[in-house]
Amino acid sequence: MANGTTSGTTDAPSSPSNSTVTSTTQPSFIESLIDKIPLPRWALIAIVIAVGLVLLLLLICIIKCCCCRKKRKKKEKAVDMTSINGPSTTKRLVQPDLEDIECGNEEEEKRGRLQYSLEYDFRSQEMKVGVKQAADLKAMDSGGTSDPYVIVYLTSDIRKKYETKVYRKTLNPVFNESFIFHIPQGDVAENTLVMQVYDFNRFSKHDIIGEMRLPLGDVDLQHVMEQWHELTAASKIEQEHLGEICISLRYVPSTSKLTVVILEAKKLKRMDPNGLSDPYVKVQLILNKKKWKKKKTSVKKNTLSPYFNEAFIFDVPFHLIQNIDLVISVWDSDKVTKDDQIGKLFLGCRATGNQLRHWSDMLANARRPVAQWHNLQPVEDIDKTLGLKTRFKLPLPGS
Repeated sequence: MANGTTSGTTDAPSSPSNSTVTSTTQPSFIESLIDKIPLPRWALIAIVIAVGLVLLLLLICIIKCCCCRKKRKKKEKAVDMTSINGPSTTKRLVQPDLEDIECGNEEEEKRGRLQYSLEYDFRSQEMKVGVKQAADLKAMDSGGTSDPYVIVYLTSDIRKKYETKVYRKTLNPVFNESFIFHIPQGDVAENTLVMQVYDFNRFSKHDIIGEMRLPLGDVDLQHVMEQWHELTAASKIEQEHLGEICISLRYVPSTSKLTVVILEAKKLKRMDPNGLSDPYVKVQLILNKKKWKKKKTSVKKNTLSPYFNEAFIFDVPFHLIQNIDLVISVWDSDKVTKDDQIGKLFLGCRATGNQLRHWSDMLANARRPVAQWHNLQPVEDIDKTLGLKTRFKLPLPGS
């Protein structure tokens, strides 16, 4: 019995100890989750490692792309001044477009060179301009050549132009021609000598190759000069300076009297071989685009700055003053040939600029004379603007 009791007591505590161990060591959440997946453990470990490698590669790619972008931005923004003086490859990386543009402009600007001579005779007040030769002219024809000739003139009288002979199919013509300009010594400094090289075309407009402009005020005319000059692109066609005239206007509505006073003129265009002119002024009224009344001043001999101070009175009813054009034209008198017009202008409600302002001031200041200087304009331009019709005389009382 004793042995049986002992064995019983020995077996009793052993079973509870075994049960206590299994109940206290419960599996974790991850282990329970792994147990639920129907895959062996080695397969799960391989999948985790593969996913980790993929994520690591993606992270490396993202970091690399960000670094490359930063480097590109720094290269675009930063311009190293020392690299500009370095090799040509470095320059192209810094500013390739600008260099290409500059090189292209330099090539386009090369139009050739012109050799000329200049000599001024202080006794006769004549300037001799020699056109010697040209070199390396720009090719204007499809065959790679040009048919060049030269036009020479002074800015004080752009209508008086000289031309050389035309030389066929050459970019290095030899002209050896000279031309004489009569120009008073006092006017030399205000003038510019212009030489323009053209390409002759038989059936189309002549193309200008280039030009040179020489301000005579910068030239020492005490010595004969001969030199080469680079041709440049032709500038815009300049408007010829025809002169200026000062006139006074006065209108009295109560008496319908329009008084026009031709005071003086200055810097008129030279029309005679001696470098002077014999100017006089015509004053004309245009009514509804038709010639109406006209008067003229006396002739002033051998002058480019005549003083007239001559008044003319016209009867113009107030209801017609809005339809009047006052035309002022300066003429050069000539006993042998027909008189030539130097320049022209018109005032009235159809005028513009200073001419309209002068006319408006006259109407706003009735009975009071208003004087003002005006620049003469080309005759053709004024006639075209006026659009004159056939001449007639309007039968008005007191006219």
